[in-house]
Amino acid sequence: MYPHWRKPPEEEAEWLEAVMNLARHLRSPDGCPWDREQTAGDFARFAGEELEELREALASGDNGHVAEEAGDVLFCLFAMIAAAETEGRFELTGCLKSIHEKMIRRHGHVFGGEAAETPEDAVAVWNAIKAREKGRGGEDAGADQSGG
Repeated sequence: MYPHWRKPPEEEAEWLEAVMNLARHLRSPDGCPWDREQTAGDFARFAGEELEELREALASGDNGHVAEEAGDVLFCLFAMIAAAETEGRFELTGCLKSIHEKMIRRHGHVFGGEAAETPEDAVAVWNAIKAREKGRGGEDAGADQSGG
């Protein structure tokens, strides 16, 4: 058993919690000096490098390699969040709540009264909602239709 596990993970949510707890543990006094030294910005840069490796793996068609690289990207993001928490920037819960609310809002054709029959319609709805948010100075108004 590892110190960041309450019990060995079995379900998806438990694995997500275990990996986030691992990222936090590595920054703790009982963790890794290298991880403690990295900033949120450092881990964001590493995530970008890992994302390029994920793109290459996707292009290769090797699904095992894709899964490995996707895990690397996820861990870098979790490590970036752990660093951001220790830097006092934000906490995971706020980040998750914010993106959940944003995705619900931006998918007005799924969760609201907007209509979209085609992918192009969905993008148009997304962009219209984004423009309305930008018009009111929403905090995420600079995001694009790719999920940001």
